[in-house]
Amino acid sequence: MAGDRMSWARLLKWSLSYMDGARPSRDISEEERRWLAEAVERHMAEDVVGRLREIALLMRTPLSVLEAQGITPEDIEDLLAELQVHVESIDIANDLHSVGGLVPVIRYLRNTNARIRAKAADVVTTVVQNNPTSQQLVMEASGFEPLVSNFTSDPDLTARIKALGALSSLIRNNKPGVAAFRLANGYAGLRDALNTESARFQRKALSLTHHLLSESHSDCSVFAQLGFPRLMMRLVSSDDSGVREAALGGLLELAKDTTLGNRSLLAEQDRLRRLLWGRIQSIRMMAPEDLDAAREERQLVDSLWIACYHEPSTLHREGFVVLPGEESFEQPPDVAGRFFEPLRRAPLQRAPPSPDERSDPGNGTAGGIMLLLGPAPGNSE
Repeated sequence: MAGDRMSWARLLKWSLSYMDGARPSRDISEEERRWLAEAVERHMAEDVVGRLREIALLMRTPLSVLEAQGITPEDIEDLLAELQVHVESIDIANDLHSVGGLVPVIRYLRNTNARIRAKAADVVTTVVQNNPTSQQLVMEASGFEPLVSNFTSDPDLTARIKALGALSSLIRNNKPGVAAFRLANGYAGLRDALNTESARFQRKALSLTHHLLSESHSDCSVFAQLGFPRLMMRLVSSDDSGVREAALGGLLELAKDTTLGNRSLLAEQDRLRRLLWGRIQSIRMMAPEDLDAAREERQLVDSLWIACYHEPSTLHREGFVVLPGEESFEQPPDVAGRFFEPLRRAPLQRAPPSPDERSDPGNGTAGGIMLLLGPAPGNSE
């Protein structure tokens, strides 16, 4: 310790000499540079951990005591916002429990103030994101239960959305978390989220649904029974591009599963064909800048058409799936092409439909049979 203090003193004197405009008495050595960098990093880490302890102490203090001291709900929100910044570091996030701060954050998930519940969910999201150690700590600290409760039944929509975001981060690549989510009827909660009018809530629910489907195709039948195919088909026509893309991605994951077989799925064949045909027509009429933004949607529509009907879509045949310049991310941007793109696309947009397209796209006679998607039992529009 004495040596550390002496080194700090020498380095401080050396750095202060620059502030006076004079050249220091000697240059700092490479070894001292490394020591200084490590010392500063260690000092900053110790300082952050000390601040974590202070925040943890405040959060453990009863609300009545805090209120008596003039602490407002807005002050608590600010405290949680500061905490969220600190725990962006995985090491600091894992220290949160050891300094006594994780349990109070989880307790705030049950706070009577909806904004505090939402902010506490934000902190949990940051703590557990890509962090198996903290995922386990949150599960062991009973953080899963209030998150599920807020996600499924919180009267405040923002708190529900934030809780879903935290749950999504908590159970990703976390088998015990996924199992707990199933047992807590979380799939039904996702279905309810898709039935809301909030595009943000729908996007988050579709993102987690897509992840669960891609991780375990054995769940496809469960999602089908809960009516997800029909909900996703409805969302394919959403005004929100993110919702459309996420819905198409979920349908594609369902279409990849061959275990669904022929069970009652022919009933949805015509409807899906009409929906996809509608998206194809919309894409064909897009302006060049909109086509650029809809790159993922174009590819998803074509992939889903191939998966369902075993042939390329019209988008593929007309060159809309991969536009010039999109073949490789390494190519330089096509500046002049934007000026000529409308002229090049005009003949395609006015081209008459092919013979198989003149027929009703919902007649189910062309291009194979859709066998992979269908309504939930007892579900009808």
